[in-house]
Amino acid sequence: MKVKPLADRVIVRLEKNEAKTSGGIIIPDTAQEKTQQGKVIEVGDDKDVIKVSVGQKVMYDKYSGTQIKIDGEEYLIVKMSDILAIIE
Repeated sequence: MKVKPLADRVIVRLEKNEAKTSGGIIIPDTAQEKTQQGKVIEVGDDKDVIKVSVGQKVMYDKYSGTQIKIDGEEYLIVKMSDILAIIE
């Protein structure tokens, strides 16, 4: 399925958290904190507002966006104003 965000929205693929500590303890999904980093997959058509491009790794607000699932993979649709930084 192909999804194209509108206006100043960006689709971000969520990064998975490590499920194991450095000491080897496995952390269950329910105890893991929601990730705040992801990779930009698609950008909207408002080129004046959008400051990121496809392929960049970004950090976004903790409780922002709408989670969607496409072909079994989790994504987040966020507004450009919710993206805090580009990670290099």
